[in-house]
Amino acid sequence: MTGETILLKARMGNPESHTLRAAEAAGGYLASRKAFAMKPEEVVQIVKDSGLRGRGGAGFPTGLKWTFLPKERGTTYLCVNADESEPGTFKDRLILERDPHLLIEGILIACHAIRCEHAYLYIRGEFCLPYQRLRWATDEAYAAGLLGPNARGAGLSVDLTIHRGAGAYICGEETALLNSIEGKKGQPRIKPPFPTNAGLFGKPTVINNVETIANLPFILEKGVEAYRRVGTEKSPGTRLMSVSGHVERPGVYEVAHGIPMRALIEDLAGGIRGGRRLKALIPGGSSTPVLTAEEAYGVNVDFESVQAAGSMLGSGGCIVMDETTDMVWALDKLTHFYAHESCGQCTPCREGSGWIAEIVHRIAKGEGTVKDLAKLESLAEQIVGNTICVFSDALAMPVTSHVKKFRAEFEARLVDRAAAAAPTT
Repeated sequence: MTGETILLKARMGNPESHTLRAAEAAGGYLASRKAFAMKPEEVVQIVKDSGLRGRGGAGFPTGLKWTFLPKERGTTYLCVNADESEPGTFKDRLILERDPHLLIEGILIACHAIRCEHAYLYIRGEFCLPYQRLRWATDEAYAAGLLGPNARGAGLSVDLTIHRGAGAYICGEETALLNSIEGKKGQPRIKPPFPTNAGLFGKPTVINNVETIANLPFILEKGVEAYRRVGTEKSPGTRLMSVSGHVERPGVYEVAHGIPMRALIEDLAGGIRGGRRLKALIPGGSSTPVLTAEEAYGVNVDFESVQAAGSMLGSGGCIVMDETTDMVWALDKLTHFYAHESCGQCTPCREGSGWIAEIVHRIAKGEGTVKDLAKLESLAEQIVGNTICVFSDALAMPVTSHVKKFRAEFEARLVDRAAAAAPTT
């Protein structure tokens, strides 16, 4: 199968798909009614059995994460991460703009499952239309009694607060997101304790991505078997892939896990722009290691296949680069972004990101030396795993993969190119 497999985008063909009227006409909110008739632990088990994995980057099993909440607990929070700031990723924005009620229904299901009465949705501050659509949809849901003190008339209280960020990439990290909602500086927290034990306002908290939550209505309405019929054994369901760069038809495509990456690029996205050849592919957003054309055309769109090729499916941000791409220039732009977005809390990241960006920029200008290239690789190696969050890893992985796989391009920019090309002993 090489075409789109539509689960999440089913209602998006309707120009009014963002409204409650259109959502209900297409069967919206039936799944939450079914879920509310079940016990919370039954809903959790269904989500576990479905094999749904997080769509925010890590791919952790969703139902399993929910079971990490303490058995005996009082106030519990759900935080939905809509701070979609990863370069090359724009699939959550599609849901927020085109079908916000799908997300709200997913929130209702998740809140019932984890016994949560108050959900927070943290949305990227630059999202204007997505925020407006979500705000309008939330107002509609409250007016219809779907949210509020007697949600769906089931005697359950579910409130939803939308919190706009201020444009910090680091607030996509779950604990920095919590600090930002609490009015603190948006910097990651040391773990443990983990959010499921001490999260928002010190209470047990589940944090899930927009696309993850949006899968819940289908799973509850159609059942585990219907969901697992799509995708692979270890990566069930579909994936929204943001395809950008040098393709004829950039956009968001919903594909079954396991589809060949070649089919996504060549068939759905229309192939490489202008009839050129593929040179490189970033498969899961800018923080994931780059793949060569041969590697990219040899993987499938699922967590295990991309990982086996040495990268990650991540946030589903597929950045396509054709044969005209200057890979030194590409890394220069990426490292500038990460140096700018470092929160500065950890010395290896604060100092290392700026240093790495400076070295890459020097090489891009043709002013680098062999020592610079060695220093760049050393810095990338040293910052990995030495900070509170994985921001430094998100910088180091593109650096090491670009230099390793396209080393000749970097060496060609060095002042002492002859020394760089000489064999080492």
